[in-house]
Amino acid sequence: MTESAHGLTTGAVARRLGVAPTTLRSWDRRYGIGPAAREDGRHRRWTPEDVAVLHEMCRLTSSGIPPAEAARAALAGPAPALPTPPAPPAEGEPLPRPARRPGSGNGLPLGAVRQECRGLGRAAVRLDAWAVDDMLASVIAQYGLVTAWEEVMAPTLHAVGRKWETSGDRYVEVEHLLSWHVSSALRRAAGPPPSGSRAGVPPVLLACVPGEQHTLALEALAAGLAEQGLPTLMFGPAVPPEALDQAVRRTGPAAVVLWSQARSTANPPLARHVADTVWGVRGARARPAVLPAGPGWAGQSFAPGTLRPGGLRDALALLRGLCDAVAAGQS
Repeated sequence: MTESAHGLTTGAVARRLGVAPTTLRSWDRRYGIGPAAREDGRHRRWTPEDVAVLHEMCRLTSSGIPPAEAARAALAGPAPALPTPPAPPAEGEPLPRPARRPGSGNGLPLGAVRQECRGLGRAAVRLDAWAVDDMLASVIAQYGLVTAWEEVMAPTLHAVGRKWETSGDRYVEVEHLLSWHVSSALRRAAGPPPSGSRAGVPPVLLACVPGEQHTLALEALAAGLAEQGLPTLMFGPAVPPEALDQAVRRTGPAAVVLWSQARSTANPPLARHVADTVWGVRGARARPAVLPAGPGWAGQSFAPGTLRPGGLRDALALLRGLCDAVAAGQS
């Protein structure tokens, strides 16, 4: 790291904070958050006091506070206490709707979203892994897994994906970092697999259809089922048809969730084949309920009785009902 007796260079500070040098120059120009001294009247040199102000600026913008407001607070002195977070909503109740601001954080096409989305998006764009992890843990702890996924994680992931699609090869690293940390947060929220709480209940089998690589929505569902003590088998991305067939026959699941993110991967014949799979002794054969989940299935036709969940909350309610019905039939 480049450092002189007069302080750090802009590049060194940018590397230390995980922000772009252009961001620091923009903050200096727009909000007056700049170095107190400039070597030879031109080169910026940041003192420890200057860097402390920048740290506070990063902390505040990561929490979702707009840059102009964050700059005023950072320049005012010691970090002000952030507002006390609202009490968690009751079970099944969505987050209270705060005032929304149009626009986006750090160029992401977020639209009218919650403040937590803006903070998460800014931290992801800065590649600030610590802040991303901290914010994900915070929203899950405050609002619960389902609301955190539906109203914070998923909108931010979609915005990053749209930014990548419209920016050539840029922002790929942002999507990869955010996806990894969301996946890690979901697995921490799920905890260890349930043992014995629903003894005798067949598992719920979760799989992406062949050609489908997007697993995060299934990971959120697996975490939600684990919270309810329901056994799951997660097979992940692009499960070959033969492997899926063998898994269903070997495990006799209560339900099979088939995820398709894009229409190009939706596979109605596979869904019908899984729904027609039977096992057990003659006279007492069973077959799984099949839930085609994800936007890729939109517009597809299914056999009567096929369950199409509208989102994570709906999928959890449907699967809980199916597992309860199976348990009641076995008792």
